[in-house]
Amino acid sequence: MKKDAGFIVIYLILMPLFLSFFGIAVLPIEKFGPPALLGIISIVAMIIGFRFGKRPQAKTFYGRYLPIYTPLLLTVFLAAVGMIISKGFFGHQVWAIFVFTLFPFLPNSFISAMMGQFIYTFAVPFAYYLFFLIGYIVSERRTNSKVTISKLNLFAGIGTIILLLAVIGSIHIERSKHILPPSYGFDYGNGFSSVELEPYYVTNPNNILPKLQKPASFSVETQSEMPILDGAEAAYPVYAAFANATYIDIKNKNALPTGEEIVSFTNTIYAFERLVSGEVDIFFGAQPSASQQSLAESRGKELVLTPIGKEAFVFFVNEKNPVESLSSEHIKSIYSGKISNWNEVGGEDNKIMAFQRPADSGSQTIMEKFMGDTPLMPALKEEVAGMGDVMEEVARYRNYNNSIGYSFRFFTTGMNPNEKIKLISLDGVEPSPENIASGKYPYVVNLYAITVKDNPKKSVQPMLEWMQGPEGQKLLEEVGYIPLQ
Repeated sequence: MKKDAGFIVIYLILMPLFLSFFGIAVLPIEKFGPPALLGIISIVAMIIGFRFGKRPQAKTFYGRYLPIYTPLLLTVFLAAVGMIISKGFFGHQVWAIFVFTLFPFLPNSFISAMMGQFIYTFAVPFAYYLFFLIGYIVSERRTNSKVTISKLNLFAGIGTIILLLAVIGSIHIERSKHILPPSYGFDYGNGFSSVELEPYYVTNPNNILPKLQKPASFSVETQSEMPILDGAEAAYPVYAAFANATYIDIKNKNALPTGEEIVSFTNTIYAFERLVSGEVDIFFGAQPSASQQSLAESRGKELVLTPIGKEAFVFFVNEKNPVESLSSEHIKSIYSGKISNWNEVGGEDNKIMAFQRPADSGSQTIMEKFMGDTPLMPALKEEVAGMGDVMEEVARYRNYNNSIGYSFRFFTTGMNPNEKIKLISLDGVEPSPENIASGKYPYVVNLYAITVKDNPKKSVQPMLEWMQGPEGQKLLEEVGYIPLQ
């Protein structure tokens, strides 16, 4: 009995621990890592189970099969309980019980969570114990000392596993209607930006920022007097071009503070908080959201919105989508959930996957304004692995054939071009520069330079006036926005 217990510890604890460490090297391999890991674990587990089944075992059915079947049952049972309690959200603390109960697979669970491949936290131990059991059964049934297996025990064992898997699968399917698998891809700017911003850095000697043919009529020489700029990602090339033209010696990387600190980017949400807290002098973006306005009021700050350019709020779909134009009412019906299939607006028979943006982002604020009194339906979400945690966030746009999304025209066509999407006309009007400038396109918004009224820095107001003048407007137009006049 002690010998059998020793082999069980080796085969059901130590070997999984070894394979789990092995998974750290295999799992991160792009595309081929996860299926390769499952394949290797399944084959190894079956071989080990087959070898274990040849050894002299206990003489009773339960003595032989219960120690081999229990780990598989425990794995599926804990996963089912976790799915029920968490409703399929892997960030719920109940999954800690699953992870630490199956401690031989801790290394695998850790790397799976870090990669956002949460399914492998369950799939790896399930595959190991399942194929170990299969290998064991095949081997044990070939021995002369095989025990009798009643049909009742067989059906009960298999049926229990299938029932628990059905529970797991049904919850996962229901959740997948609203929660997408994690998206992958490199995030620039320490995770704040979604495109490469280095071509627009003022400290980059090879930057692609537009430049004036002669020195700007407004300039700031002293770094302490240079307004600190921050804002929305789509506005970064604009305010970087302004600083590049007016901040003397801004390219000096050895200066303190550095150019990247003076012309910074921390995205719309953090940048606005920095404006209100006094860390930033000028914020660039769309009009503030209601919660951002409330934040400023709670801090006793009066916002000053200076329009510096025009931009179209646009909607886009996959290039293969036959729909070319939607009315404002169509958009509102889609994003409120009243229209859910493309065939209701002249497209193919496909469910509409309507993507949104995070709350308080510039484009989401404008979308809420666009919707007016029509409520937005809950946004599609995805699970994202953070600093040792799992969070639910608004899902990034994915260019499926049935997708629709929205943004600002410059970000979509100039800063982050994608040949596989197409901008659709709104109320029959194409979002062309001519239609935006003339006001024909039905949804044109202002790009603002936002400041707080009590900012003591004397260079702020002259810089705002320069932005609205001919030199600032020329740079803005060359970046890709529409000037005020």
